[in-house]
Amino acid sequence: MKKELFEKLVTSITQVDRIRKGVLAPGRIYKYRSVDVKRIRSGLHVSQSQFAMMIGVSKATLQNWEQGRRDPEGPAQALLRIVEKQPKAVLEALRAS
Repeated sequence: MKKELFEKLVTSITQVDRIRKGVLAPGRIYKYRSVDVKRIRSGLHVSQSQFAMMIGVSKATLQNWEQGRRDPEGPAQALLRIVEKQPKAVLEALRAS
């Protein structure tokens, strides 16, 4: 590794440590809007059991999402955002499965 790149790496690591300790403010902060799973499911007029089966998760997982104990991640979050934007199309596709 070139000396210049190594020095940049060391500087970055030092900055991360200072940010973690609260000494330095982060350069940017990403905020993600959580998905309102209950509102999405209610909008489809399906029960928790039906919706959980449609999206391939357990009813307990769905209940945890709806009650705010857990947040959907990865593909589940992506699917829920799609359901939120195109509920009729997704409902049709998921019911056909």
